Amino acid sequence: MKLPRRQLLHLAAGAAALPATSRIAWAQTYPSRPVRIVVGFAARGGADLTARPIGQWLSERLGQQFVIENRPGAVGNIATEAVANAPPDGYTLLLVNAANAINAALYNKLSFNFIRDIAPVASITREPLVMALHPSVPAKTIPEFIAYAKANPGKLSMGSGGNGSTSHVAGEYFKMMTGVNMVHVPYRSHGLAFADLIGGQVQVAFGGVTASNEYIKTGKLRLLAVTTATRSEALPDIPTISDIVPGYETNNWFGIGAPRSTPAGIIERLNREINAGLADPTLKARLTDTGATVDAGLPADFGKFMSEEAEKWAKVIRTANIKPSDPGPSGNIP
Repeated sequence: MKLPRRQLLHLAAGAAALPATSRIAWAQTYPSRPVRIVVGFAARGGADLTARPIGQWLSERLGQQFVIENRPGAVGNIATEAVANAPPDGYTLLLVNAANAINAALYNKLSFNFIRDIAPVASITREPLVMALHPSVPAKTIPEFIAYAKANPGKLSMGSGGNGSTSHVAGEYFKMMTGVNMVHVPYRSHGLAFADLIGGQVQVAFGGVTASNEYIKTGKLRLLAVTTATRSEALPDIPTISDIVPGYETNNWFGIGAPRSTPAGIIERLNREINAGLADPTLKARLTDTGATVDAGLPADFGKFMSEEAEKWAKVIRTANIKPSDPGPSGNIP
């Protein structure tokens, strides 16, 4: 039977509206059961301490429990693989972080592609690393350090939390952009690297604000600069590396991701609620007490940032010929 053109157009319009209607309805009923936020690092670490306040906020706002599931191992790759392979229904989420962008280039036999398989939901925080020196190094500014390092090539040792750790790639990025020659000394953790920095076994290290703050206050270390593009709210008197090395930026960052093909309506709702939390003074204070700053934005903004981070670290890893440790650094998060 041949239908009139007007009736065909009406039916076509109704069919086109179905996906949008379904998306809205799905988002309105979500969540109808508990949601998992998978964290690729152990409890009480920086990743866990970011995920739990967000999970509590979402539980209170959306009326279902957002349960934190710690799945440490392989520098976050085990957790990422689990979420990449989970049903794309909004009930399994991932706490994404700087390690994910680094691992995308560091490991060449992963069963998933981070940028392709993890959909961006919302950015949460960005945190600076600090560039710290042993007091024996006669440099109090970035220009003085660069000049000293170039006058003494290969005589400075740079400690890190392991091959491919955030602190390692931050240091290699500095070397790449300034042309200085420092010998990399990998440790099993950032704590061990800083212990040897205090003892003078290494002369420079990049690390988290919290891990280094107590040593800086007591004069055991000299804080030279922060690695973010702008000054840190926690350390407003400390200059940035980019003041002298334009374009240098390294962040320790966190956000929420979901399996690819997760309905856009669910992603939009989660993004809206997380951004509301980042504007709440109480939650904001919990997230920033380690020196981080909140970083609200749309999923597309976060996706662009994730891609840029993966591209940047891929270039650094290729240039420095970084290979993963075996079985890998114990902590990519300072």
